[in-house]
Order: sequence, then structure tokens, then C-alpha cells
Amino acid sequence: MIIYWYIFLAFFFPGIVGYGGGPAYIPLIQTELVEHYQWITVEEFGQLLAVANSLPGPIATKIAGLVGYQLGGVFGAFVALFASIAPSLGAMIFLLSLLYKFKDSPQVKRMTSVIRPTLAIMLGILAYQFFFSSWEGMGIVHTLIIMVAGGLMLERWKIHPTWVILGSLAYGAIFIA
Repeated sequence: MIIYWYIFLAFFFPGIVGYGGGPAYIPLIQTELVEHYQWITVEEFGQLLAVANSLPGPIATKIAGLVGYQLGGVFGAFVALFASIAPSLGAMIFLLSLLYKFKDSPQVKRMTSVIRPTLAIMLGILAYQFFFSSWEGMGIVHTLIIMVAGGLMLERWKIHPTWVILGSLAYGAIFIA
């Protein structure tokens, strides 16, 4: 029974401070799953994130559902999903009218501008960890090929991220697996 409490906490606390959605939530949930509870490794989290990104819907709920199910079955998945949406749900219900009232306030605009650099640093650290995890897992050549090809497809040729993800999956299935 205690595992359900830990599952709840692992997804609830990142949900409280995960301001900005999935990009902010991912490094926080990685810290909980990999470092705090040590339920999975960085490599497993990278694989989990890759699979979750290839499926439709919010990234946080997909990660919560899968990890909750692996740790506690169907009820574990329910607990993790509820914990991941409860902070947002509570904030929406309780603060929506207040935020709407002050949406044009200079203080609110300054607050959100201060949060952006923090999120950029957290995402940079996550990218750095995934780069070295990929390098160790599949080698520098494959890592650089996927990195350069993905960057070109996204930034230069403006290919939709879905096709880039599917292309990376196909590349991995053909050349790495």
C-alpha cells in the first residue's frame, strides 16, 4: 500500500512546480524517478520519453500512466495519472478567475519572464544527459547522424516533429537494433 503513496508523491510534487507543461515537467519527473526513488535508470527514462513522445497526448500523463502501471498495476496507473493532473486541476479551479483578472498586470508578466531562463537551463541539462546516454548506448556516429539529421529536418526544412520522431525510430530499427 505504501507504493501507491510514493507513486502519488513522485508525480504530485513535480506537477506543483512544473510550470509550463511538459518541458518543465520532464526534468522534474526524471529527478523523482531516477534519482530520488531510483525506480528506473537515465537510459530507461530516455527510452520511456522517446516512446511517450511518439504517442499522442500530454507527455506527463503518458509517463505517469506507464510508470504507475509498471509499479502498481491498474490502480498504480490511476494514482499516478491523478497525481500528475491534480495540481493543475486544483490551480485551474481555484485560481482561474484570479489569473484572468490580473492577466495584463506587469508583475505577472515579469514573473513569467523570470521563469523562462530556469526552464531553459533544466532542458539544457536534460539534453546534455540524453546526449551522453545516447553516445554510450549507440555510439557517437549514430548519435551525431540522428542529431544532425533531426536538427536539419526541424530547423532548415521545417519538417513536422512527428515525422522526425518516426524517422529516428525507423533509423534505429534499421541501423541500430
